[in-house]
Amino acid sequence: MTIRLLIVDDDPLVRAGLALMLGGAEDIEIVGEGADGDEVPGLVGRLAPDVVLMDIRMPRTDGLTATERLRARPGAPEVIVLTTFHADEQVLRALRAGAAGFVLKDTPPADIVGAVRRVAAGDPVLSPAVTRQLMTHVARRPAAASDEEAATEAATPRRAAARRRLDSLAARERDVALAVGQGRTNAEIAAALYMSVPTVKTHVSRVLAKLGLNNRVQIALIVHDAGLADLPGDEPDGL
Repeated sequence: MTIRLLIVDDDPLVRAGLALMLGGAEDIEIVGEGADGDEVPGLVGRLAPDVVLMDIRMPRTDGLTATERLRARPGAPEVIVLTTFHADEQVLRALRAGAAGFVLKDTPPADIVGAVRRVAAGDPVLSPAVTRQLMTHVARRPAAASDEEAATEAATPRRAAARRRLDSLAARERDVALAVGQGRTNAEIAAALYMSVPTVKTHVSRVLAKLGLNNRVQIALIVHDAGLADLPGDEPDGL
């Protein structure tokens, strides 16, 4: 299968470099280029790409806003965001919006080609280790000055909403969701919960469907928002 790729970046030299690099892969076709996020809807409607490689920082409509708008559309292509930062709060916003992952602009060419292929195949471009790093980054807040402040922080609307969403899952689905939030692979989840890997995949698919998510990275972010990412890994709920 040929992967149809759209490149969106406001720097013409970056676009040219990415097109040269990715266009050399036999299974990737560069179907178009854009210079700003406001061009994305029209380009996607006209060119029907499978994957959009999206820069974050653009002058009129940034890549985060463009990703949110694009992923809200039915049948939207997958999005990989480009960033110059390894752990950027903006990347987390993009992942919550439905981006399949991110790559650094100084990533080796072969790895960028591999990332496009993985996303086209339905796999997020985030290893468990990078998922944990991102969640740790967003969790870094000044320590609360008192127990009262800590309680207030723990009761934030985002945390309450995330816990309600997880509570809507069946017990085993919730176990799997928590394990995903801990950065575990399917094989590691299967071993910890005494399941087969296909059963884990089935539960992950059900969690995605029930919570209206696009990929397992978003599951991990909900678990983080719920304050449950640091539960002991050997004793998930339901065992």
